[in-house]
Amino acid sequence: MTATLDRPPVVPPPPAAARRGRLRRTDSAGPLAYVLLTLTTVVFVAPFYYMIVAASRPMAEMNRTPPPLLPGPDLWSNIGKALESQDIGRALVNSVIVSGVITVSTVLFCTLAGFAFAKLRFRGRNQLFALALGTMMIPPSLGVVPLYALMAALGLAGELSSVILPSLVAAFGVFFMRQYLVRALPGELLEAARMDGATSLRTFWSIVLPVARPGMAVLAMLTYMTAWNDFFWPVITLDSSNPTVQVALNNLGSGYVPDTSVIMAGTLVGTLPVIVVFLLLGRQIVGGIIAGAVKG
Repeated sequence: MTATLDRPPVVPPPPAAARRGRLRRTDSAGPLAYVLLTLTTVVFVAPFYYMIVAASRPMAEMNRTPPPLLPGPDLWSNIGKALESQDIGRALVNSVIVSGVITVSTVLFCTLAGFAFAKLRFRGRNQLFALALGTMMIPPSLGVVPLYALMAALGLAGELSSVILPSLVAAFGVFFMRQYLVRALPGELLEAARMDGATSLRTFWSIVLPVARPGMAVLAMLTYMTAWNDFFWPVITLDSSNPTVQVALNNLGSGYVPDTSVIMAGTLVGTLPVIVVFLLLGRQIVGGIIAGAVKG
């Protein structure tokens, strides 16, 4: 008598049609998801739409109850009034300069610092990183008086450099890039670079920068929007002759009876560059985040 081995039954794989149907059921969104996405879109788009409506109608119409809900014919005339009241063109150029310089310097320096804190070993590394994080807990208003005194002593009060210099590096950016590089940058790549005789700067340029590109794109977008929307420090150190967009908009509404339609028209002009930058870079940033997540 010969012994036989009990073998589990062979289960044939499901047909391709069944697999595709299972994937569609897993990936497809239900009606509730579309309803939630639609409501979220309406909530975020409604203020911008109302700004367009208010910028395109006279102030008297916007003070009615209920206010109009459709754009009017006065958009270009209100924009012209805003441009005549304040030098918004120069303010836009100043904001582009300030936001661009701050973004480039913040991304570069924070990536360098994040790489050092994440992968390099040196004495006092943890203490310095804790000190950098501690500066995030200090309210910005506490440093306004000594910072303005320093800028005045340097002869920079009223100049764009007084807005740029205090923001060349951000503690949040250092923390963000350090946390990103801890996971995204394999230590084996750095060891291979050291074995090939690469210096730290060469390693940073050839290895760290390509890996850190997705995180740098996110940090650049956040930094640019923060610098563009900054109001507190620029309104203190700058005057009406050399404003950024936020300072110009503040001066636009400083009359005895501010014209809300003109203010909304100026706000629309000051908001469009940020929207254009987001539309141009948003897809690349999301794609970079996904690529970095897959690589990590």
